[in-house]
Amino acid sequence: MEDKIKKIRKILEDDLSNIKELNNLLGLKAKYFGKKGLITELTSNMKDLSIDERKEVGRVVNEIREEASSKINALEKKLKEKELALKLEQEKIDISLPSCKLKRGSRHPFNRIIEDVEDFFVSQGYDVVDGPELETDENCFRLLNLPLGHPARDAQDTFYIDEEYLLRTQTSSVQARTMQSNVDKTPIRMICPGKVYRRDEDATHSHQFGQVEGLVIDKDVSLADLKGTLELFAKKMLGKNTKVRFRPSYFPFTEPSVEVDVSCFKCGGRGCPLCKQTGWIEVLGAGMVHPNVLKMGGYDPNVWSGFAFGTGLDRFAMFRYMIPDIRYLYTNDIRFLKQFYRKDEENEIK
Repeated sequence: MEDKIKKIRKILEDDLSNIKELNNLLGLKAKYFGKKGLITELTSNMKDLSIDERKEVGRVVNEIREEASSKINALEKKLKEKELALKLEQEKIDISLPSCKLKRGSRHPFNRIIEDVEDFFVSQGYDVVDGPELETDENCFRLLNLPLGHPARDAQDTFYIDEEYLLRTQTSSVQARTMQSNVDKTPIRMICPGKVYRRDEDATHSHQFGQVEGLVIDKDVSLADLKGTLELFAKKMLGKNTKVRFRPSYFPFTEPSVEVDVSCFKCGGRGCPLCKQTGWIEVLGAGMVHPNVLKMGGYDPNVWSGFAFGTGLDRFAMFRYMIPDIRYLYTNDIRFLKQFYRKDEENEIK
């Protein structure tokens, strides 16, 4: 046994002197402490020994095991320190060098508008509802009183996927879904902000743009309720001095229908290039929910009434931040986005 111990010590010293890298230590540990390791094999014939011999062999084996483990661990610590020192030397940073300024953007103006719209209507007791952008013809048109062949369909310039499915042209489709899913036919007060798609693209229009639709259904709802809601909404989004004007119009899903103008926030209604010298800017369409839409949604128009409204979120963003081209909202250009970072700071200060 003593000869075996001496031989193992000699082999261990040679192995330790030859190892220069940390990853070689794993193989060395297996060589001595593995199932068939040199030290492990010293106890392979323990079952054939007497009790006294087992005690002696166990003592000797434990000594060589602790000795080998101690030396291997010491070498491991030494190699780790060497490796760390080399890494620090290779990756050192000259803190005297000038730093590179990181480019940063800010919250997107489109997201700002959505958050403000949602905050306002949630404070008024509305639910924020979402719906699919790939819609059926029934939800997008038929349930909103636009049957096949209706001329208003042509004005939408719809992206059809097939005869039944299309990219929604308006978030009003979520209104139809909400009425259908309300099986108990209880009052509804909801908005749906989201993306819509139409075949149009220029400086003031885009094939994809944001829209928010609102729907209120209850008993004894009147046009006065709609007017009061939209006046509060306009003041929230464009300033407390904003005035609202209603003009008769036509939409197939509301009757009566109105176009809603707001006083020009740039000139205060005096007339400027932005409002084309009229003092007014058109911002949304609205009206009382058409009886046919109520019927198709499962509501008795003799009992229930309601109003609906819709506006482009992109238009509000362009008006509020004086953005001349709607396509800026979709370029993700850091030069465009970073100017809104200062507006974040201003809001925090306020």
